[in-house]
Amino acid sequence: MYPNSLTQLTRANPFSAPLFTLQKVEEPSQSLAAEHGLSKRTLAAAAVADSDISCEFGSMKYYALCGFGGILSCGITHTAVVPLDLVKCRLQVDPDKYKSIFKGFSITIKEDGMRGLAKGWAPTFIGYSMQGLCKFGFYEVFKITYSDFIGEENTYLWRTSLYLAASASAEFFADIALAPMEACKVRIQTCPGYASNLRQCAPKMFAEEGIWAFYKGVVPLWMRQIPYTMMKFACFERTVELLYKHVVPKPRAECSKSEQLVVTFVAGYIAGVFCAIVSHPADSVVSVLNKESGSSAIGVLKKLGPKGVWKGLVARIIMIGTLTALQWFIYDSVKVYFRLPRPPPPEMPESLKKKLGLTE
Repeated sequence: MYPNSLTQLTRANPFSAPLFTLQKVEEPSQSLAAEHGLSKRTLAAAAVADSDISCEFGSMKYYALCGFGGILSCGITHTAVVPLDLVKCRLQVDPDKYKSIFKGFSITIKEDGMRGLAKGWAPTFIGYSMQGLCKFGFYEVFKITYSDFIGEENTYLWRTSLYLAASASAEFFADIALAPMEACKVRIQTCPGYASNLRQCAPKMFAEEGIWAFYKGVVPLWMRQIPYTMMKFACFERTVELLYKHVVPKPRAECSKSEQLVVTFVAGYIAGVFCAIVSHPADSVVSVLNKESGSSAIGVLKKLGPKGVWKGLVARIIMIGTLTALQWFIYDSVKVYFRLPRPPPPEMPESLKKKLGLTE
């Protein structure tokens, strides 16, 4: 019934039940769930006692708290690395002046003092908080929605594609929320004398170019952030699976919350390195595009050339690796603090095992 390659692949798979069990549950199961005070979705997705969680998996409260976790994880971390982000942007838009990370820091401190390293912190905090709300909140929404649509067996077999599709969908909306503040941030950081803070920058940009000034970078932002986010979520989810299977010496269920958060941090850093690499060329285009009035993405690409789009990569790997690890750590910590359902690594459903002849 099934191709040999699929059978071999599934036999070799280290997992043995699904991420979500979203098929219709028979009456006996419903009765059992009622006895334990659990909904079908909570029982299937989280497999934890009602006393251990504060809300139902997939409920509006769950989504709202996930969005709040996204606000904290993205807003705090991006604001914390503003000095490094500022130097990275200047390396991208003026490589002749800022020849390296250390040169960039020394020139910035010499010209603007230590306070100069904090330029753009306000639009960074506001913009990335809004992005985090949409990124993490909508990811949970789309992941559950798409999983419900394709069914439990396909959710397991195609889980990487599920992560990619859900994260891409979430980031599409997240970037629309981020674009205005990102435009202001880059203008403040890369145009000396243009504006020293958000209150000066936003009205000036609107007076010069209208509303387009805040959204002209949204397409290259999609080019940068959607691949970044797809890598961020898919790589993180699969890395967590592999760490629990091959590195962590005991099952996740036997790990303490602190030990689970350490795994989250390590998986987040590994995902962050790959995120930085796949999204860096588009990040260079966004930086130059928001600096220069009247420029276009195609024009900027031609101006930078194949080598120019990779300027500042080392700084971005350091920044994004640390940033992504901290984001996942904060986000998972919020889930732990608010006692949200946290599904374990995916396992193959019993129905699929039987189809593939993996059980008697």
